[in-house]
Amino acid sequence: MRDPRSFVDLDRYPIVDPGEARTRVVEAARASLRERGVAIFPGFIRPDVVAEIAAEVVALEGRTHLEDVWGTPYLELPDESFPDAHPRHTAVHSRTGVLAYDLVPADSPARALYEWDGLLDLLADVLERRPLYRMADPLGALNLTIMRDGHVQGWHYDSTDFVVSLSVASSERGGEFECARDIRDDQNEHYDEVARVLAGTADDLVEVYPMTPGTMMVFAGRRSLHRVAPVRGNAPRIVALFGYDTTPGANSSDLLKLVRYGRTEPLGADA
Repeated sequence: MRDPRSFVDLDRYPIVDPGEARTRVVEAARASLRERGVAIFPGFIRPDVVAEIAAEVVALEGRTHLEDVWGTPYLELPDESFPDAHPRHTAVHSRTGVLAYDLVPADSPARALYEWDGLLDLLADVLERRPLYRMADPLGALNLTIMRDGHVQGWHYDSTDFVVSLSVASSERGGEFECARDIRDDQNEHYDEVARVLAGTADDLVEVYPMTPGTMMVFAGRRSLHRVAPVRGNAPRIVALFGYDTTPGANSSDLLKLVRYGRTEPLGADA
């Protein structure tokens, strides 16, 4: 297994050794999460390593599963008890190629980074959640996604408190990460505002984040409606997604695995 310290920009992010420099990185990320619902680490990974991961994904694209689904922003089927234009009755489309964890090469920098305790410790400090565990899902703990022309991730809320992503390659056009931050809370779903976002008439609520290769992002998506805008052009949009939980042994449901990976069990070593 490769040592991630050789490809994380430790000059910009001195996260290996405890001290004031590391504390400044952590505190800045915490403040961003509180204020914006997202912490962004530009240039977290060296450009040559990012390019290596991108080449791996393109080479393995034939083994990805095409997740092609319709559902509501609440990750449910449309509820016909609501009016047609209601967010609970509105279906959005998602279409993405997904490379499951068991297909990520053992020597991949993406795998090395995800399985590195140094990153786990950093995220636990940023999120102020200890202990933090890597997911036990053999398919979903680490995903590499590839989106081609016409692919999209529809507006949705996450079922988990946070998501960690690493941008690997940007599309020629489109593919931006768009977010209506904290649009709902424990007391109110704010359906009227959600409906405006789904209708494309809520520019005042939506923030746009370009996906720059090498950037790591920690995002709190349970209350923030978000999507990946439609990808356009010949260049693929590639992102690594890292799965963590505060409970040891956390796994995904078989239904989620079927939708996202087309199977519920890891493939054998000779597959």
